[in-house]
Amino acid sequence: MKTFLTFVCALAALLPSTTRAALDAPPEFRTQFFQLCDMETGKVRDENNKVPFFVDSYAVRSLCVAYDLTGNTNYLDACRDWSERMVEHQEKMTPSGAYYMHYNRKPGETTNDWYAADSGSIGMAVLATAVRCQGAEQERFLDSAKKFADLVLKNYVKPSGGISDGLWHQSSNEWWCSSGIDGSFLFNLYNSTGDKRYLEAALHATDWLNDLDLTKDMPFPLSQQGPAMIFYVMENYSAGWPYITKDKARKKAAMKKVGWCFDWIFTQQLMPVADRAWPPTKGWGLKFGGLPFHEYVFGRYLPNGRNFIKPGDAEVQLLAPLMFGNGQPTWAQVLPIYQLPAFTMMSYAERLDPGAIYRPLKHW
Repeated sequence: MKTFLTFVCALAALLPSTTRAALDAPPEFRTQFFQLCDMETGKVRDENNKVPFFVDSYAVRSLCVAYDLTGNTNYLDACRDWSERMVEHQEKMTPSGAYYMHYNRKPGETTNDWYAADSGSIGMAVLATAVRCQGAEQERFLDSAKKFADLVLKNYVKPSGGISDGLWHQSSNEWWCSSGIDGSFLFNLYNSTGDKRYLEAALHATDWLNDLDLTKDMPFPLSQQGPAMIFYVMENYSAGWPYITKDKARKKAAMKKVGWCFDWIFTQQLMPVADRAWPPTKGWGLKFGGLPFHEYVFGRYLPNGRNFIKPGDAEVQLLAPLMFGNGQPTWAQVLPIYQLPAFTMMSYAERLDPGAIYRPLKHW
């Protein structure tokens, strides 16, 4: 495996100086992003849509960015409608503050599993919607995110700093997925509220992830999850990097973990799709669409980060034909790979409007 720094240095040597100086988004990215946004706008508003809400959440966060870029209220209205449904379900859930995931434990039930990780994804979309709303509606969505955060802080943050996955019959221990996603959610909630409880919990989750061997035997290990595991773990670092780097020791440990993850990402992206252990057309491989998101985020964070952008672009261009075929995608067309568009939208959104996915409220 190429090391993180070796890959970055080699890539920098290969890129022409003019390309390294100004890596503009490929012109087709904007068209493709809005084609997916137009498709997802109808899908997330469809109450008969059977897709798990955590998948919808990544499309909703991207639709928020589409609204930022265009001012088109159709995009924001879709996010508002979806987020209102999430709050209405939440109000009927046990435990109080939980989000309904569109599977397993339903509103009004007191049995069956409920997962803090998938709910964290939903919470980030509700929060992203709140940022773009005003008045009572904004407060309603923000209060919803706070209620979920309080549930996690009170019940699922462990003494180690890691976060368990809610009411999961398989384990009540700290877990990489809930620590990554809920840590990211808490960083974002701190950004919009200034409540230091959220920041402290997020940083402790980061510390736990810094010490975690991602290759060890555990529930849903890297050998099974592949790109899904890396995407979710990296959400913590992408959302929290400005805070993580304020502490020298934490930054050093985090840089080691981030470097390891990018080694893994780059190695996968250098492989032909046919040679990958996780095909991007099914299962955990569908999360490949979200990995360029993290490359683009760290393209802003690191001094040599511009060298992350080119492999991210190449990966999006590799995956695009799977979604677009000969033109405008339709929900019926992409249904067999329904997660791929939602996660790839995150990558398009970050490339076209850097930083907008994590846009906070400014009132505090």
